[in-house]
Amino acid sequence: MNNLSPINISKPSTGSTTDLAFMMFPIRNADFGNSLKKKLQLLLADGRRNLLKDVGVEAVLKDFILSNDVLLKVSALLLQEFNNGLGANTHKTATVKMFPTFVRDVPNGSEKGKFLALDLGGTNFRVLCIDLDGEQFNMMNEIYEIPQSIMLGSGEQLFDHIAECLSHYLEQLGLTHRTLPLGFTFSFPCLQKGLTSAILVGWTKGFNCSGVQGNDVVQLLREAVKRRKNVDIDVVAVVNDTTGTLMSCAHKNKDCRLGLIVGTGTNACYMERLENVETWTGDNNPPEQVIINTEWGAFGDNKCLDFLRTSFDHQIDEISLNKGKQLFEK
Repeated sequence: MNNLSPINISKPSTGSTTDLAFMMFPIRNADFGNSLKKKLQLLLADGRRNLLKDVGVEAVLKDFILSNDVLLKVSALLLQEFNNGLGANTHKTATVKMFPTFVRDVPNGSEKGKFLALDLGGTNFRVLCIDLDGEQFNMMNEIYEIPQSIMLGSGEQLFDHIAECLSHYLEQLGLTHRTLPLGFTFSFPCLQKGLTSAILVGWTKGFNCSGVQGNDVVQLLREAVKRRKNVDIDVVAVVNDTTGTLMSCAHKNKDCRLGLIVGTGTNACYMERLENVETWTGDNNPPEQVIINTEWGAFGDNKCLDFLRTSFDHQIDEISLNKGKQLFEK
């Protein structure tokens, strides 16, 4: 790797719509600019609808305006898919898989210690060091890039890259001599066998690394770290980014029971009663609940949302790596 320097991400600028227009199209004559600005403000005040009609945008956007009846229909379909994913007899053919995460509870405020975290789920990934002291915490993190050549390469290349960036980060913090517990956020559809075992079901979000699907991603990470010889970690949990979001928010708000991601992809998780999870293979000790990773990005892969898809949806699907899959996400 030529450069392991963390990526610097700048903050977006803020301002009004007219400010944005003048930043994009600066006008040198002040009087003319003020006059045009007033006209722009009047035009905006006249309503977006008239403006859209004037430029012909409304015709393009009409397919994106959904009635309440359509929204209720989509909600009912999603609930049906949730139940299919949770059912013992319907899970195998369900498109929304509703995977149990083996995470049974949220933080209670007594957690203490130093922990590492890896967050992989897009073209960038994060390495974090977190100090927990009850309800107080301190977090340091760096963001590293994953080149497209690695996103489409072999699984060994991907996990070696992750291990190299982890080594680089620990060297910066002077922690290469310590064995620290690590939480691995792996934001792709996985069948979990326990807190430290996750079998990749399939790649999404532009990844297509060979030799990973059907294998345990925790084991692949451990093997890559061992190949480096200068880093020692103890993977104590592998979770989806939705679960990580729920857990981190519950650390601040004890009533949080749902995690939602809208980013490179979209997904959600929530706390479900064990009695409703017919696919559950763990123990039934209290608390009788488990976080469910819905994997709702695949909603519609069985064509139940075809009535809703636009020409743009079809075009995006046609040029994607996983044609016909993750249709709701796309």
